[in-house]
This record gives sequence, C-alpha cells and structure tokens, in this order.
Amino acid sequence: GAGKSTLMKVLSGAIIPDAGQMSLYGKQYKPSNPLEARLAGVAMIYQELSLAPHLNACQNIFLGMEPRKGWLLDRKKMRFGAEEACKEMMHELPLDVPVGAMSISDRQIVEIARACAIGCKVLILDEPTSSLTRHDVERLFQLIRRVRDKGYSVVYISHFLEEIAEIADRFTVLRDGRTVSSGDVKSVRSEEIITQMIGRELKNLYPRSLHAAGEEVLKVEGIGGGKVKAASLDLRKGEVVGIAGLVGSGRTEFLRAIFGLDQIVRGKVQIGYFAGPLSPAASWNNGMGMVSEDRKGEGLAIGLSIGDNIILSHPLACEKNGLMLPRLKKEAARSLVDKLRIRCAGPDQAVKELSGGNQQKVALARLLHHGVTVFILDEPTRGIDVASKSEIYKLIDELAARGCAVLMVSSYLPELLGVCDRIAVMCRGVLSAALPASEWTEHGIMSAATAGAAEAGGV
Repeated sequence: GAGKSTLMKVLSGAIIPDAGQMSLYGKQYKPSNPLEARLAGVAMIYQELSLAPHLNACQNIFLGMEPRKGWLLDRKKMRFGAEEACKEMMHELPLDVPVGAMSISDRQIVEIARACAIGCKVLILDEPTSSLTRHDVERLFQLIRRVRDKGYSVVYISHFLEEIAEIADRFTVLRDGRTVSSGDVKSVRSEEIITQMIGRELKNLYPRSLHAAGEEVLKVEGIGGGKVKAASLDLRKGEVVGIAGLVGSGRTEFLRAIFGLDQIVRGKVQIGYFAGPLSPAASWNNGMGMVSEDRKGEGLAIGLSIGDNIILSHPLACEKNGLMLPRLKKEAARSLVDKLRIRCAGPDQAVKELSGGNQQKVALARLLHHGVTVFILDEPTRGIDVASKSEIYKLIDELAARGCAVLMVSSYLPELLGVCDRIAVMCRGVLSAALPASEWTEHGIMSAATAGAAEAGGV
C-alpha cells in the first residue's frame, strides 16, 4: 500500500495523474493510455503477466501493434521483428509455441521481448521474481544486465532486499504514497531500507511467543496422487509447521490434496476426528481453512468487495431469519479490517483496488471470520512488502499462541526458519520427516530439496 504499483501505472499510462509533471528524454511526458506510453518508449511488465495464452510468442510480442500490409497482417515482418528482439536480448525463444505451454520465466521473457520489439527504452518490472525458481531468477538477472548494458533503463520493484542489492544501482523508497528516501544501493544497509519502508526500526521481524504443541489436529498418512508421490505428516495445536521445496516439487499439490481440492489416489487424511471423504466443504466444516498462493486466480473474488470476500465461506454469521443483514456484514468486516490493519476506504471497497499485501490480509481475514483452528497457508507472503510480512508473521505467532495449528509452504528459507517450529522438505513429490527448525540450516534445506537428502537435516 505504499504506492509503488500506482506510481508505475502512472508512468505506464494506465492511470492519469492528478497533479505534477513527468519528463522523458528531457521532454514533457503525459501519456493518456498504455499504448501512448509504449510508443513513447516506456513498457510495464506486471507481476501478473498480461499475455494471451492461446497465441504463440511471436503473436504475443506484437499483440495490439501488429505490422500490416494493407488490411492483412504482415506475418513475415512480425517474425523478423520477434527474432530481432530476441537477438537484442541475446536470448532464444520458441516463437511458434503457445505462450500457455511455456514456463513462467519464458513468459516473462516474451513480455520483455515485446518491449524491445516496439523500441521501448524504459522497462518497468513489478515483482518479476515472485513466482520464479532461483535458477530462473539468475537467468532473469542476466537478461536485465544485458538490456541495461545495451542502453535500456530499468525500474525494478521488489520486496526482496537481497535482490535490490544484487541487481540495482540506485534505490527509492516509497511509504504512504510519498518518496521518503533515495540513494546508491552500495551506500546503505538493508536494515536502514527496512526502517525507511515501515517508518520505524524493526527489531524483530520474526516474533516468537511461548507456545507448546498440544493434541494432534491433522494426520496425513502416505498420501499420493498427481505430483505427490509419498507424503506423511502430523500437525498439532499450538505449532507452526513449514514445508520447503523447489517450485514444482509437489508442495502446493500436497496442500491442495489435504484440503480436498486435488484427488488422493492412496493414503489417508484425518482432520481432528473426521476421516471421511475429502472436500473443501468438509475441510471448512471441520475447522480447516486454506489461503491459496494464487490470490487473484482462486484465493479472492476480485470483483467483490472486501466485506463480501471476508464472509464468503461463512455468510450465516451475518444472517438473521435467513436474510443477509448488511449491518452485520459490515460490522464483521470492519472488525477484521481493523484487527489486520487492512489499508482501505472501507469494507465496501472492491478487493481488486487493494495492494497485494492488503489483498493477502483479506484472504487471511476470511479464515479468521470462519473461525478455523487449522490454517493451511500456501506462500502467505508472496509478493508483499516487508511491513505486511511482519504483520502476517505476528498473526501466525498469535494463532499458534492461541492454540491454533498452522501449516505453511514458503519458498523463502529465512521465513521458514524464523517462523516455524518444525520444517519438512518436499523433493520430487516425496515429503521428508518434519524436524525441529533448530536442526535445519538454509544449506541443509536446499540439499534436501535438490537431492532428496532429507535424512541429513540441516547438519
């Protein structure tokens, strides 16, 4: 909610500014739409990529700006332009393959090639690594350095300060819609940037209250299906268990399976005393709720209001005599908006208008409204700022202290080591035993995730 994405939308012509001036190459710059911005030399690549999945890479690169011969598309010129854009980036792309069949990293490269093909010289990247593996991140960074060396200017938005240190020359910090700091990356420590981002010194990013594991609330025995080959786990009241692993290892599929979203072909899942057929409805009814890693695709109803999203799984709490009472809905939503410090105009505001961090809080608020005691969280801090991360870590700690159980998947290893009581590692669909977090190191987790050496722990 600092205003980063909004500012970038102004630069890319998606939003008309209310005041102020912009200049590009020393001339006044005032685009009224994204096409004008692109023609002027500014291209925006959003965190949620804007590609047509059924079209191939070549067609996507020139989408909306196709060269023509009279009334017909000039396909030869499109092909040549796409090939030249790839040469500019020193990167080969399968130009005839539908974008929907490509990896996320290749789709990002299609977006960057689109910018190069139409002659953009200012490239804006919004959280480009939030869904990438480390290998793909390094590949993206190499590409960014190449386009920079060819004279492009790159604006890079990220909440990962280690990425800023690695890729950026200068930085600017926004807070509450204002610029609060700028400077050379090499001249400042990460701790100083965090302080500037949240407006105060952050003494403890990962709060740890006293809590002890109680009775078992979730038991998974030898389940398999899809990417999940063999997974067993137990989860108890008052503890946080983390699952690490590479993207594609089966972590997300494991969570979806135990929540009832994906089919299990063998094994057993027991939620408390319930061991019947799995389904999302059965999970909700037995006190287990899930937050998806894809908050815009399946985690939230983007077109609905904050209040509607919060009560979505349990509207009966806001009904009387079978009728929904707007007053009760607004009171329930307002209480959770205040509790989670969701920055918004009010419960009636559309979720799509919120920042990523505040959208994630709405998804968590739904679980709190429902009153679940088992929280299944898939990448709960993906693509959100440090301040929002800190608040979510605090919430997870409070839930464990209250006796709730939390099972979370994360690609960010410091987060797992800082938040979790126990950690298990998924490798090629096989889940290791969950060991105390104190027995793991980042190196040990990566060794287990890449080689399946889960027995080695973090030693």
